[in-house]
Amino acid sequence: MAGQAPRQWGVTPPISSALPTEAEIVANNALVEELKRQNNFETPEETQRRTTVLESLQRITTTFVREVSKKRGLGDNIANNAGGKIFTYGSYRLGVYGPGSDIDTLVVVPKHVSREDFFEDFPPLLNKMAPQGSIEELTPVPDAFVPIIKFEYSGISIDLIFARLAASQVPIDLSLKDKSLLRGVEERDLRSLNGTRVTDEILELVPQQKVFKVALRAIKLWAQRRAIYSNVMGFPGGVAWAMLVARVCQLYPQATSAVVVGKFFRIMGQWSWPQPVLLKPIEDGPLNVRVWNPKIYNGDRYHLMPIITPAYPSMCATHNISLSTKKIICREMGRGADLVDRIFTRQLQWNDLFSKHSFFTQGYKYYLSIVAASRSKEAQLIWSGLVESKVRLLVASLENVETIEIAHPFIKGFDRVHKCRTEDEVDRIANGDLQFRSSAVKTETTDLKGDAKHDIVAEGGGEDVKASNETEEKDDKEPDSHTVYTTTHYIGIELVADGTKQLDISYQTREFKDICTGWQQYNPDLNSLNIVHTRNYDLPEDVFTPGEVRPTRIKSKKAKRPDQLSNKRSFSVADPEDPANGEAKRRQASNGLQAVSA
Repeated sequence: MAGQAPRQWGVTPPISSALPTEAEIVANNALVEELKRQNNFETPEETQRRTTVLESLQRITTTFVREVSKKRGLGDNIANNAGGKIFTYGSYRLGVYGPGSDIDTLVVVPKHVSREDFFEDFPPLLNKMAPQGSIEELTPVPDAFVPIIKFEYSGISIDLIFARLAASQVPIDLSLKDKSLLRGVEERDLRSLNGTRVTDEILELVPQQKVFKVALRAIKLWAQRRAIYSNVMGFPGGVAWAMLVARVCQLYPQATSAVVVGKFFRIMGQWSWPQPVLLKPIEDGPLNVRVWNPKIYNGDRYHLMPIITPAYPSMCATHNISLSTKKIICREMGRGADLVDRIFTRQLQWNDLFSKHSFFTQGYKYYLSIVAASRSKEAQLIWSGLVESKVRLLVASLENVETIEIAHPFIKGFDRVHKCRTEDEVDRIANGDLQFRSSAVKTETTDLKGDAKHDIVAEGGGEDVKASNETEEKDDKEPDSHTVYTTTHYIGIELVADGTKQLDISYQTREFKDICTGWQQYNPDLNSLNIVHTRNYDLPEDVFTPGEVRPTRIKSKKAKRPDQLSNKRSFSVADPEDPANGEAKRRQASNGLQAVSA
């Protein structure tokens, strides 16, 4: 009798089901050891601490649902059996978390427990039931696109979201895989449930979970080091990278993690975009909700690198990718493929794959500095997040300029604090001048900000989050001083090789500023936004890390003739029709380049 055909993983048969060779096993062991050297795994003690925290959150959730049930007048028996359950999603659920990673957490409750109950009753109960002093930085954000409570529990960052099912009970053994559970669920609850449903499906759709997890750890580390890991800035986020790795696992079901990493670069680097990456056929479901379908929805046809979530309702996880970020991703894929080929032939080591990006050191000759500034720290948290969420719109607009080949957004902003004494100095700071930067406060990147409201607004889900409209109180020791907070994002500009020597992007910058300042909470007395053209040799020192070489200005050996001077490229980022850009409002940044106010 003929043997049973092997299982097909995914939407196509495997490319190869060959077992690993001895050389592939050796390469895989070397990859794991390198990930350990890169501090990619946490200690067993830290992992146990996460387990303890989640067990505590489950007990608190059960108590929360029981108390709300009784408040609703339900009997003791019904209240005691109403349940409530904690789920996880994201990197923790996928098993690819490392030291300092947060835990994305979902609390699922029965129909008689409301979102208002969650925000009113859960935080005080959390403080009451958790060990004394273990809860810190508790921040409820009920007006976010996906309402959330953020907090630190025993040093572990927790992002807790909420979903209510149309059921009278949520037992501890509940699985969210059944699509029928989605009937009667509000749209906000559906969005919350989707994270767990997607990550659970990904794990079920890979042949070997251990192989998948190690390979994903490697690809995540690579993407982070190469600065192409940010959904907000138009690159794939964590779930998208996970789905790409999962698809390669499906195509090589017996392969080691090292082989999956190598095949990843070749397959995804040569993928026939915009053909979508699917882990399984797109499913219909019981709800009248939109499912990704470019044949029906015009917007779906414009997705450049569609990576489709496997759980119903399927959607594109990479709709933010632009023409520029697609080119950058494909370039990095090609680079990664060449490096891994040389790793397997023992010409290089795995640490060569994880080398840092060269965005500031060798990336570009021209940059745009987008400076968001505020007169108070609280106001800056929200304002800088709002501007960060819109940077990709400026990138898309710049791509329409014929002479721009690539507009490359860096995935992090730089937070700086400045001290000055006059309004003129405040204006200069807002226009990119760094000579008043406070030496007492270290420049930090936005990924280290750690503020719940900023992160939510930056991710595009919190334009309704309330911003502070109050200026800071004066320092008694320096009553005449002003403190200005800035966040600067950088876009590297690559021009076409034979392009014009003049580049006018005033329309694109004005449009971007109009979008940002059109935010209903924008306060011109507190907030400002400026865009400055910056040459690579004028980049601030604090964007470079120790060991990096800052670009230097190349001086001509002989003076140019007058008829040669016009060959130099020039940028115009000013809007000549904007009164704010008249001579009275013009300011020179510290690098001598013209800055533009908004």
